[in-house]
Amino acid sequence: MKNKSLATQFRRTFVLIIIASTVSTVITCMFAFYLVTTSINKDIYQPNYYERQISGIEAYINEKNIALLSQSNEDGLKKMIRGDGILYQVVNEDGNVLYGTNSRKPFKTKEELFDNFLKTIVRKGGYIYTVPIKDDNGKVKGAVTLSYEVKMTFANIKGRLVFVILIIAMFSPFFYIMGFTRFLSKRFVKNINKPLRLLIDASKKIKEKDLDFEIDYYSDNELGKLCSAFSEMKDELKKSLSVQWKMEQERVEMVEALAHDLKSPLSIILGYTDALIDNNPDGNEKLHRYLTVIRENTEKSVALVQKMQYTSDLEKLSIQLNLVSVNLPEFLTQKVQVYELQAQQKEIKFVLEMNGNVESPIQIDVDRLTRILDNIISNSLEYTPVGGSINIIVEVEKNCIYYKICDSGSGFSSKDLKKALDRFYRGDESRQTKGGHSGLGLYIVKQLVEQLGGSVKIENSKSGGACVIFWHST
Repeated sequence: MKNKSLATQFRRTFVLIIIASTVSTVITCMFAFYLVTTSINKDIYQPNYYERQISGIEAYINEKNIALLSQSNEDGLKKMIRGDGILYQVVNEDGNVLYGTNSRKPFKTKEELFDNFLKTIVRKGGYIYTVPIKDDNGKVKGAVTLSYEVKMTFANIKGRLVFVILIIAMFSPFFYIMGFTRFLSKRFVKNINKPLRLLIDASKKIKEKDLDFEIDYYSDNELGKLCSAFSEMKDELKKSLSVQWKMEQERVEMVEALAHDLKSPLSIILGYTDALIDNNPDGNEKLHRYLTVIRENTEKSVALVQKMQYTSDLEKLSIQLNLVSVNLPEFLTQKVQVYELQAQQKEIKFVLEMNGNVESPIQIDVDRLTRILDNIISNSLEYTPVGGSINIIVEVEKNCIYYKICDSGSGFSSKDLKKALDRFYRGDESRQTKGGHSGLGLYIVKQLVEQLGGSVKIENSKSGGACVIFWHST
């Protein structure tokens, strides 16, 4: 069936539901009809069952007449009534109740009673038939009232059960339609779900850059064609991405090699610059100034080379975390003390706020967390004006820790908010310094946070300063 088109499968499923429901309904109704016909007048009384007894009861009353005014003859009257559907009441000539099974008087007055002899009176809830009791001279001495309803009644529990089956049989088409729809639709959905699951798994593999897989589903229907098209797309994507990944790997290797090759000449420049600065016997101020500028820029180049090397290491696929148990308040307090020493030159105030269960030790890669904080806070120190402040808020939750680091600087521009986490993004003028920067700081933060199983985002605080928010799992 899976080779059929989806429309054909749907129509076939629909027809099967109708046929199965119809056949099951017919069988159920035939069974219910058989039960009812075999139970009539045995377990189930027809609506006129008690009405048909009236003539026989009336003949018995005319036969016994005044003898029925004595309660000792009640048993005979009871035997004439088959079933519990007829209530009787025996009254004397004054309309007073002598005995009976009907606890309510059918007529309010004696006149009303005797005016309705041998008549069927329709009252709320059923019918009333009154038979007079006469003496040998034909004088009325009392009466028997018979109260009954014209409806189906049950002789026993079996009759009630048969009636319930009859009601169920009447509604069985709806039950069968719902049941067979549920059952057959599961088969239909199962035929669709198998290729869909394969496509979902294939999409996840592509997301993970794994293109070495096959979609094991072959059919002439729409889903089979979709799987074939997906496989073809995967093959083409594999060709394209293989070239791209190879170029990316070559770029990483080139950056790593370039950074490595730059270390030696930069070290030589620094060494010779220091030697020239130290050996300036004439005290040439102009020469000293030039050499100082050379040394400062060489040091910046060395720092950039180090960042480039570190970035290349981060982009390698093999990631080994060195998890150790750390007391977070103690660790953060020590870090803030180090930053406060750096901030004293600009009179910047640090505020550390920790919330949640901060006392419990956590398992974390200290080197990575340290580098994350160093990159973020060094940026904040650079862009926070004299007399400003940097707030560090830490929230410890069950399985993760949230950090929010905000400064009182100029904040991020709209362009920064979109691209600041990209590699080599140097930012708008609002967050630039005279010396510039490499554009790798926040990119390194992003890579490290993701290695710790978290994520990072940036935003501006209500006061306008820049905020970096990240979390990692514990």
